[in-house]
Amino acid sequence: MVLPMSRPWKHPKTGVFWLRKRIPDDLQGIVGKREELKSLGTKDPDEAKRRLVAALAELDARWVNLRAGPKELTEREAHRLASRIHDNWLAIHADNPSDQLVWHTEWYDRLWTEVNPLGDGEERPASVGIDSLIISNMRRFALQQADFCIDGLGLNVDDWSRFRLAKAVSAAFQRASLTLQDVASGRINPNVFDRGAKGDQPSLILVDPEGQQNLKERAKGDSVAISSLLERWWREASAAGRKPSTYESYRNTVRMFTLFIGHDDAGSIIAKDVIAFKDHRLQTPSPKTGRLPSAKTVKDSDLSALKTIFGWAVGNQLIPANPAAGITIKLARSAKVRSKGFSDAEAQALLIAALNYQPQNERPETAAAKRWVPWLCAFTGARVGEVAQLRKQDLTRLGEDWVIRITPEAGTVKNNEAREIVLHPQVVDLGFPAFVDGCVDGHLFLRSSERGVLGPLQGLKNRLAEFARTTVVDPRVAPNHGWRHRFKTVGMEAGIAPRILDAIQGQAARSVADTYGDVTIKTVAAAIHKLPKILVGDST
Repeated sequence: MVLPMSRPWKHPKTGVFWLRKRIPDDLQGIVGKREELKSLGTKDPDEAKRRLVAALAELDARWVNLRAGPKELTEREAHRLASRIHDNWLAIHADNPSDQLVWHTEWYDRLWTEVNPLGDGEERPASVGIDSLIISNMRRFALQQADFCIDGLGLNVDDWSRFRLAKAVSAAFQRASLTLQDVASGRINPNVFDRGAKGDQPSLILVDPEGQQNLKERAKGDSVAISSLLERWWREASAAGRKPSTYESYRNTVRMFTLFIGHDDAGSIIAKDVIAFKDHRLQTPSPKTGRLPSAKTVKDSDLSALKTIFGWAVGNQLIPANPAAGITIKLARSAKVRSKGFSDAEAQALLIAALNYQPQNERPETAAAKRWVPWLCAFTGARVGEVAQLRKQDLTRLGEDWVIRITPEAGTVKNNEAREIVLHPQVVDLGFPAFVDGCVDGHLFLRSSERGVLGPLQGLKNRLAEFARTTVVDPRVAPNHGWRHRFKTVGMEAGIAPRILDAIQGQAARSVADTYGDVTIKTVAAAIHKLPKILVGDST
């Protein structure tokens, strides 16, 4: 039987989605089976599709390793593999960081002394006493986890590489454990690690032994952690009005960077580390999407984050120099072969799809977003995230018009300024006010988590992009941002002044003169009423 490999397989009894893939003929003898089965750990079809991409990438990498034959791991490769264990350990104890046995630094210092790397890791000569028994158990545990990692990735390594990986594993556990101690004591923010990591990480941690080893290598001397620099920078930046989304972006970069270099010591970073990370990012597909990041993303997100954090540290005399200074990517101007906005046909097709959308196996809020967000974006020119975070109280009646309020109080707004936009009569006629009236208080299209609205908001934006891409397949137009470009085009065709369009869309003033006077709600209403209806059927 030929199995469908492009989509998750739903278990007929449990409803949980699985990866199900036939093992290539040349590997069946090595693996010892004909088919690979792995639970994706979710009943949500959209989440299952996302996890399937990462699971398939991990499986393909394992098969590549199995075919490659014997391999010797370098120190950097060993620490990069062990970084998964670091993340999983944080995720396992995210909700109760104090629930662990603390391993003391002096125990770790003795962990790999007088060890036979070609044997079972026992000390020579044998030690006596409770400390030595603990150290022996720590060593066995690290070697066991190294073996799980080697087997899970399909690696064929010699004894020295296994020993090297076990040492990196022990360092990863100790780093994670000390982070958890800092969280438990309140010294650092509990959001320094991703509480959602437990469901997203590859399942290479197969045991949680009695005693829960606390295995973190603390930096010696006066070194300072990059993650600590990030938190200290953010305390100042947030007070100065920087948005939480910037912190989330920088946090992701710091996480990827420290995993890549294998440590968190800011004082030992040199320019070559940043350059190597830049090259790595440009060549490594995303485990979520399977696509390479653009050069613009690496430049504007990753390099910008490192330059900002290290630059702040230099200014505060925490490190002597900025290792990311001067490192950049020269972006070539891409060829423009079409408009960045949706064409009339694309807009019409997408709005018809939204109008006729039938809920799938998803949250009611997600289905409602696919029904209403495209229509709201089409007639407001707002960013999709601004619309997706609307709350029930953000819709009000003003005379004959309905008005939505886009405000950073609901989540995030790029310029951090609230604005009001009158709803187009077509959106009102389709029943959006009635829909809002039937909703409970709070957000209309998402559910905020204990960490706030940004995580769920990003997930919803991704689902809206996937929904739009099923109709607008041209990769040269952004599935969400295409509405903003089209709104400006249609607005200018309707004779609306550029300054008014900018105010409606929340864009910066073009000149000092544009900052004089206000674009009032009366002006906005007059402009919105100039926009033509979009024909999607006899009733509209």
